[in-house]
Amino acid sequence: MEGRALLREAVELFQKQNFKTAEECYTKFIHICTEGKQKHKCAQDLANAYNNRGYIKYLRVDFHEAMDDYTLAIENKEDFEVPYYNRGLIKYRLGLFDHALEDFKKALALNPDFKDARLSLDQTLIDKKEKESREY
Repeated sequence: MEGRALLREAVELFQKQNFKTAEECYTKFIHICTEGKQKHKCAQDLANAYNNRGYIKYLRVDFHEAMDDYTLAIENKEDFEVPYYNRGLIKYRLGLFDHALEDFKKALALNPDFKDARLSLDQTLIDKKEKESREY
């Protein structure tokens, strides 16, 4: 199957919440894109594929693998705010508040109207302050 068709299939499966097969399609698409000289031609699609595959891993609570995919999405498209936000959520859940703050701030720098990133940033600041007040 050609790369674009494979990506369309992955997106459709993802939207239907058929995550196992969607992940397989994203992985195949990523493999096609990262072979040879095609990587620079499909940076946005590759970033979306990594981001969505990361979300599937997040749902499985494979946080470190999900963070790896979000990082790869960012490496392919540095101005894509969503993987910064998604990676920040995992760091927040792991209690890595300073690292989560960095990702939420970057997402907001790229898209100041990103409401979920703003809410997550604010909550992280509250939780970080509370954690610091409990520690001696």
